[in-house]
Amino acid sequence: MNDDLGAGRFCPPDYRYPPAAFARNPDFEAETLYVVGGLYGNPLALDAIERMAEGESGKVDVIFNGDFHWFDIDPRDFESVQRRVLSRSASRGNVETELSRSDDEARAGCGCAYPDSVPDADVDRSNRILNTLRRTASNLTACRDQLAALPLHVVGHVGGCKIGIVHGDAESLAGWRFGHEALDDKSNGSWLREIRRESTIDLFASSHTGRPVMRSFAFNGERLAVANNGAAGLPNFADTHFGVITRISLRPVEGRCLYGMRIASAFVDAIPVEFDRTLWLRKFESTWPPESPAYTSYHSRIVNGPPFPMASAVPLG
Repeated sequence: MNDDLGAGRFCPPDYRYPPAAFARNPDFEAETLYVVGGLYGNPLALDAIERMAEGESGKVDVIFNGDFHWFDIDPRDFESVQRRVLSRSASRGNVETELSRSDDEARAGCGCAYPDSVPDADVDRSNRILNTLRRTASNLTACRDQLAALPLHVVGHVGGCKIGIVHGDAESLAGWRFGHEALDDKSNGSWLREIRRESTIDLFASSHTGRPVMRSFAFNGERLAVANNGAAGLPNFADTHFGVITRISLRPVEGRCLYGMRIASAFVDAIPVEFDRTLWLRKFESTWPPESPAYTSYHSRIVNGPPFPMASAVPLG
């Protein structure tokens, strides 16, 4: 069903939305907000995030902005992750969108819309992971219905900061233009300027690319910032073992902070998700043995972190 030409590479039409869709009243307001992208079915990271939220002073809202499923192919794990995630707020990623489709509707593979820079072998393994996960979800009709009902994007307010919460970018669920390479490409300046004008958003909080980055741009006195948390459930930097989430708050961060910036009256920080790497590795290996596509694609990242330096994520200047 996912053998169509380009599966995993193209962006389905129903992934797209206009930037003007964000020019609306906020769906919620918060004092402190955790944006959690790329949990990837890691329950130990979820435990850590819940502990962090409990340790905050004041009320904390948590929103999962997609790809909270991925490695959780055991039905009990899948149901548990989804139950815990949906006890908070959530929007869809490409994983949840493709899992919610019927087999006849599935043509996008994993739905990642990978750029040409990603090798075909990596794309093929992601498609195979999604197919395995689909077999789990196919027997969980209520879960699939819940995933289909999730929004593509959410608008929030923290203080004077209007936030567009997306999985990919300002135009697509699986867009890559909020990755560090695209944000640092000066040829994208006019696109970012138009995004700010049409969306009226101060800060886009995203994930999808699996690599964290935080950037801020000024256009004719207006500011547009992007905080991409990379992945909450996987290491994000070379020689590290923690996930990353984005914290947006009226109050400065009290615990460990990797880097951050200030947008209006909001503190925007990347904070680490310290989960038990040994226990997670043991669980991962029991589910995804060495011959599996997930092991080939992700085992080294879990053990050593990806070949990506934190310096590439830190706000410029």
